[in-house]
Order: sequence, then structure tokens, then C-alpha cells
Amino acid sequence: MVWRIDVYSKELAPSLVILQEIRELGINKDTRVYTKKVYFIEADLSQENIHSISLKLLIDPVSEDYSLSEGLFPEKPSPEEIIIAYNPGVCDPVALSLEKALGDLSMDVKGVRTGRYYKFDGLGYSDILYISRRILYNPLIEHILDYDKVCNVNSLNEFIDARYSFRIKEVNIINASSDELVDISRKGSLSLTLREMEMIKNYFSGKSRNPTDCELETIAQTWSEHCAHKTFRGVIDYKEIDSDGSIVKNEKITNLLKSTIVEATHRINSDGCVSVFDDNSGVVRFDDKYNICFKVETHNHPSALEPYGGASTGIGGVIRDVLGTGIGAKPVANVDIFCFSPWEMAYDDVPQGLLHPKRIIKGVVKGVRDYGNKMGIPTVAGAVVFDSRFLGNPLVYCGTVG
Repeated sequence: MVWRIDVYSKELAPSLVILQEIRELGINKDTRVYTKKVYFIEADLSQENIHSISLKLLIDPVSEDYSLSEGLFPEKPSPEEIIIAYNPGVCDPVALSLEKALGDLSMDVKGVRTGRYYKFDGLGYSDILYISRRILYNPLIEHILDYDKVCNVNSLNEFIDARYSFRIKEVNIINASSDELVDISRKGSLSLTLREMEMIKNYFSGKSRNPTDCELETIAQTWSEHCAHKTFRGVIDYKEIDSDGSIVKNEKITNLLKSTIVEATHRINSDGCVSVFDDNSGVVRFDDKYNICFKVETHNHPSALEPYGGASTGIGGVIRDVLGTGIGAKPVANVDIFCFSPWEMAYDDVPQGLLHPKRIIKGVVKGVRDYGNKMGIPTVAGAVVFDSRFLGNPLVYCGTVG
């Protein structure tokens, strides 16, 4: 059985934050928005058990209350009501934490998912859809539940489309033409160039077989800009021109990272550098007893696609790397630098496929905060830069000191 628990504030007050964001969209209708947190639990547990779970794990009894029902929807929602949930295959971290907590209480559950409920008083359904897509959810990872599609769902496996049976799928690239190779990369969202696809084709031709879709995805991931740093490691033609238009410097840089940061570090050759470009983070000497380690990384395009997840995994990665330095270092502080597009632009002026700068700013700040400060690792320094050229791709630098 699937149980649904709706958690809401005892005050039943409308959300002023969402109302302000609606006003910024240019919608000035008299409206009120009410929100709830929604938990779906599939388990053969009694109603008494579910009440106990709600009271012990899901609400703050001082400020919150809850309602309990069976199924994903106790009744058909009105046009003013929507529930936003994660897409199939997207990790639901709150659900995973709740599932673990229930296991710790020796309660056998088959699955847990979460959602967010919104009720808009005074708005039509078309306005609600317009608002929701711009300020309430990211279609890349979330969607509005369709009552007609899920009203008869009896299992969360059906809800998240987990009824999957593994099958091996080969991608025919051995006999593919250049145009077909480009098409395979484009349709598969592999972001691989023709030259890269030809290299893969030649490799598997030597193996006398085609790659599986998993192998092709793995290569695309490891060869991505995010993982392989093709810009830093690539060949760059650098030209410097003065105010008169004269070329004052013209050179070919074969590896940007090695010719700048790495080269300068080795040239200085400081006795204070204990370990550089070797372990999971750089290590410098602090005193006779302690060393300091420092790791910084970027999570730019992931933060453009899904700001909260992109930024949180960025700061999480450098915390992990400090923990994995030597025989284990202790993270003590975080730093960050964010480069965003200015937020003063109309939502309709944002190019299709991009998130509004305000969505990105809020998501990035929240992601770094939740994975840093809330873990007891304070953010002690940072900076914010605004420039319109960061509209399509913000720069999100995250660092950890240990």
C-alpha cells in the first residue's frame, strides 16, 4: 500500500516569498499560494505505524501538522492544486534519508518518494503552469504529477517507472559514415566531436565489434569538458593586441594548466609545498606539527542545468578530496567564488533552454550552504561577480581547506 503524508504549517499562511516571485513575473492578480511537503511511503504498515512515523520523523510538532491518506491522490485535485515530484531516475535525497531512518526503526518499507504541493487561490491553470515552470521546478529533473496518469498507481515502482529489465544495446558505429557519427553523438547527447567519434570508431573497429550504449556513455562522460578539462589541456592560439590594434604577443599554448599554474609552482619550488598536483588536494606546510591542504574545483555547467545539485556536488567534491588527502585530512572551512549574469532581466527575455539568473543564483547559494554550513564546515570567504556573459554558463568555484 502507498501512504501519503502531507506536512503543513499550523498557521496555514500563504507563502509571501512565492507571491513576490509571481509579482516579478508581471502577474499582479489577487492570489495566495499555500504549500505543503508531501511524502509517499509504500509499506505494509498499519495506519497507527504511519501516524507514528509522521510524528517522530516528518514534522516539527511545535509549528507543523500533517494529514494522512491512502494512495497518491485521495481525490482528484482541483485545477488550482499541483504536486511537483522528481522525474523517474532522478535521485530523491530526502526520500533516501527517510528510507534509511525507517530501516533504523526496524520498519520494512518498499519505497519512499517526496513531492511539493502548491495551491493557488485566484489563478487559472494556464497561469499556474506558466509560473511553475519559471519559479517552482526544473523540467530537467522534476515534473508536475498528472492525476490521470498516476491516480491508479498501486506501487512506487510504477510511479518512478522502475519496472526496468536490463538488456544489452549495441550502437552501430563501425559502419557509420561521418554524418551518421555526428548524428549518433547529437541524438545521444554525447557532446562528442566528429574527431572524437572517429577515434572511438577506430578503436572498436580494431576490436571487431560495436560498443554498447553503456560503453559509449562512459567514454562520453570521461571525455567531457567537465571531467577531461579539454580547454585547460588543449592547444590555444593566444594573441594579445594593444589599443592601437598592434599585436604585442602571439603564442601557441599547448596546455593552459601546465604552462601556467603547474609551471609557476614548480619554478618557485617552495620548501613550503609538501605535495602539489599529486594527491587529492594540494598540501602546504603550516608549522612543525601541521600541514594545510586546499582543494578548489569548478562546477559550472552542472550548476547551469540544475543549480542546487550542481553547486552542492561541487562543494561536496572538494570536501571529499580533502578527506581523501594523505591518510585523511580534516575539513575546517569552505570558500567560494560565484560568477552570475545580473538578475534584472525579464523572464521572457531568457533564451529557451536556460534558467533565469535568479533561479541559478538562489539554487547555487542554497546548494553550497546546505552541503557546507549545515554539515558544520563554515564558509569563511568568497566573492560574487556579475556579468551578462555568464547567462548561459555561470562559474561556480568551490574550495575546502583542511
